[in-house]
Amino acid sequence: MLLKLLPLLSTTLFYALYYLISTFKFDVQILPASVPYDYLLQLVVAYVLYALSRRVWIFLVIHALLMGLLYIGNAVKISFFGGPIMPDDVFALQSLLLILDGWQFFAAAIPLAAIASLLLFNFSMRHWSAYLASLFVILLSITVVYKPATLLEPMDGYFGNSVWDQRSNYVWRGATLYTLLESARHFGAAEVIPDADMAQEAADKLLATSRADSLSVATRPPSLAVVFNEEAVAKTFTPRNIHIVLLESFWDPNALKKAKFKPSPLSPEFLKLWKDAGYSHALAPVFGGFTANSEFEVLCGFPVVKDAVKFEHQLLNDAPCLPHLLADKGYRTIASHPNVPVFWNRVNAYKRMGFQTYWSLEDFVQDDMNQEFMSDSTLYRQVLEKISGSMDAEQPMLDYIVTYFGHWNYPLSESRPNKISSSSEVEEVSAYANTVYYKSKELMVFINEVRKRDPESIIVVFGDHLPFLGENFAGYVESGVLAANRSDFSPTMFKDYVSTPMLIIDGKRGPVKFGSLPLYQVPKLLLDLLNFNEPSIMDYSAQLPNMRVRPLPGLHFNVLADGAIELCTEPPYSEACQLSSRWLEDISVVSNDIFMGRQFTRPKYTPEKLPEPVQTAIAI
Repeated sequence: MLLKLLPLLSTTLFYALYYLISTFKFDVQILPASVPYDYLLQLVVAYVLYALSRRVWIFLVIHALLMGLLYIGNAVKISFFGGPIMPDDVFALQSLLLILDGWQFFAAAIPLAAIASLLLFNFSMRHWSAYLASLFVILLSITVVYKPATLLEPMDGYFGNSVWDQRSNYVWRGATLYTLLESARHFGAAEVIPDADMAQEAADKLLATSRADSLSVATRPPSLAVVFNEEAVAKTFTPRNIHIVLLESFWDPNALKKAKFKPSPLSPEFLKLWKDAGYSHALAPVFGGFTANSEFEVLCGFPVVKDAVKFEHQLLNDAPCLPHLLADKGYRTIASHPNVPVFWNRVNAYKRMGFQTYWSLEDFVQDDMNQEFMSDSTLYRQVLEKISGSMDAEQPMLDYIVTYFGHWNYPLSESRPNKISSSSEVEEVSAYANTVYYKSKELMVFINEVRKRDPESIIVVFGDHLPFLGENFAGYVESGVLAANRSDFSPTMFKDYVSTPMLIIDGKRGPVKFGSLPLYQVPKLLLDLLNFNEPSIMDYSAQLPNMRVRPLPGLHFNVLADGAIELCTEPPYSEACQLSSRWLEDISVVSNDIFMGRQFTRPKYTPEKLPEPVQTAIAI
C-alpha cells in the first residue's frame, strides 16, 4: 500500500521544492490558482511513470529529473530570454550542447541523457497497470500529433492563449499543461507549403505594394526614405566588394544610465562614425541568442516571424539570397565564422544561400583567444590575409564575417584587462561593457584597414541581438530600458529590445543615414547601391508605404513615418496594424514557397557565367 502512495509523495515533495526554487531563485511563479490542477496533472504523469517502471528508486530519479526539466528548465529559459521552453527548442538542442563548455555542458547533457537511458532501462510491462498506462500515452500522443485541436480548442477557450506572451501562458497554466498544449500547437501550426495559385496571389500583392511604396518615396519623411539614389535604377550594375560583419551581441551600453560607466564603453572613433550615420540601428528578429535568424534576414531579405532557428528546418531549398545573386554576377562569396562548422546547420544553410567557401574554426590559427572565443582582432586580420588575393586581382567579392567574441559570459584574456568601471549591481553589466570596449576598438581597426585598401567597397556592420545582462533583463531593468516581464513592455521598449547599432558605409561617400531598419531590408538596400536592376526575392519584402514592420514571435510593431511605434499584438487591430498583418501573411506564403516549397515565385533571370571559386577550407 505504501508503495502505491509513492508517486503521490514524490510529486508533492518535488513540486514544493521546484516551485520554491523557481519562485525565489528565478522569480518565475506559477499562479497560485493554477497550482492545484498543475499538481494533479503532474500526479497523473507520476503514476504513468510508476506503472511503467521496474525499480522504485529509478522511478524516483526519473521523476525528479523530469520535473526538474519542466519546472527549473522553464524558469531558467524565462529568466534568460523572457519566455519558456518551446517545442522548436528541441531542434536547437544540438547547437546548445555544442556551445556549452565545462560544467555547463554536463549540467545540460547529463539530465537529458539520464532521463532517456533510465526510461529505457527501467521500462516494464509486468502488470495490467503498465498496459493501461501505455494505452493512455499512445492515445494522448496520437491526439497531440494528429488531432491537436481536440485539446487546444477547449483549453484555449477556458484559459485563453496569448501568442506573443508565452511567459503568461506558462504561469497561467503551469508547466505540465503548458508543455502539453504547446506541443499540440506545434503540430497544429505546421508550415503550409503553398500551391502555385496561393503563392502567386501573395507574390502579386507584395509586388503591388512595393510599386506603391516606390511611388511614395518623394513625399516620404527622411526617417523612412529609401536609402539609395533613384537615378541608379537606370544605371548599369556596378560590382563593388561588400564586407558584412555580424558583431556578436553588439550593443550600446551607454543606454544604461544607472551603470555610470567610466569611461564610455564604445570606442570614440566608432561613436564618431556612428554619429555620421545618424546613430542608425538594425531591428533584429531576436534577443540574447539565435544569431542564425539575424543572419538569415541580412542575407536572404525575408523576416523571421517564429521562435525557431530558420537555418535548422525551414531553409530546405537552394535559394536566390544575396550570396547566390552576387555569385551569379561573378562574385566570390565567402563566409567566415570561428566556431564549429555545423553549429546552427551553417554548412548546409550557407551552401543553400550561395556561399562558395566557408571558413570555420579549424581554418584559422587560434592565436588570440578569450577562453573558447576567438578575438575579433585576429579574426579580422586572418580574413583580410585570406582574401587579399581577390582584392589585389580586383575580383568582386562578398566577404561575410560572423564574429564569436562577445558571447555570454563575456570572458577576456590576460591581454585584454578591464578598462571600464561601473556602479551597476548586475555582474554582467561591467563584464559586457569591457567586452564591447574591445569589440568596438578592434572593429575600427578593421574598418579603417578595409577603407584604406578597398575605398569603394560597401561595408556593413551590425549587432545580431542585444546581450544577456542578468536574469529577467536585470541590467536593463536597473536603468529603466526594459521591464522585467515582456508583458509589461511599452511599444518603445519592444523597439529597444531588438535595436542594435548598424553602419552601412557606401564607399567614399561614407556612412548612410537610414534610421531604424529591419535586418531583412538590408539586402535590398545593398543591391540598390550596386545598381542591381533585375528582379529578386528582395523585391517582395520592400517596406510598406510610410512604415517599417518588425515582426517578432507572436506580435509585430510598426515604425511609423513620424517615428512613433505602433504595437500589434492581438485583434482588433488599428488600420496600420491590419495593413501590416495582411502584408506579413503574404510574406509568410511567399517565404514558405521560396525556402521550403516548389519556388513558384522565384524570379526568372539569366545568370552570368561563374568564375572558378577559390577552393580553400570548406568549399560549399
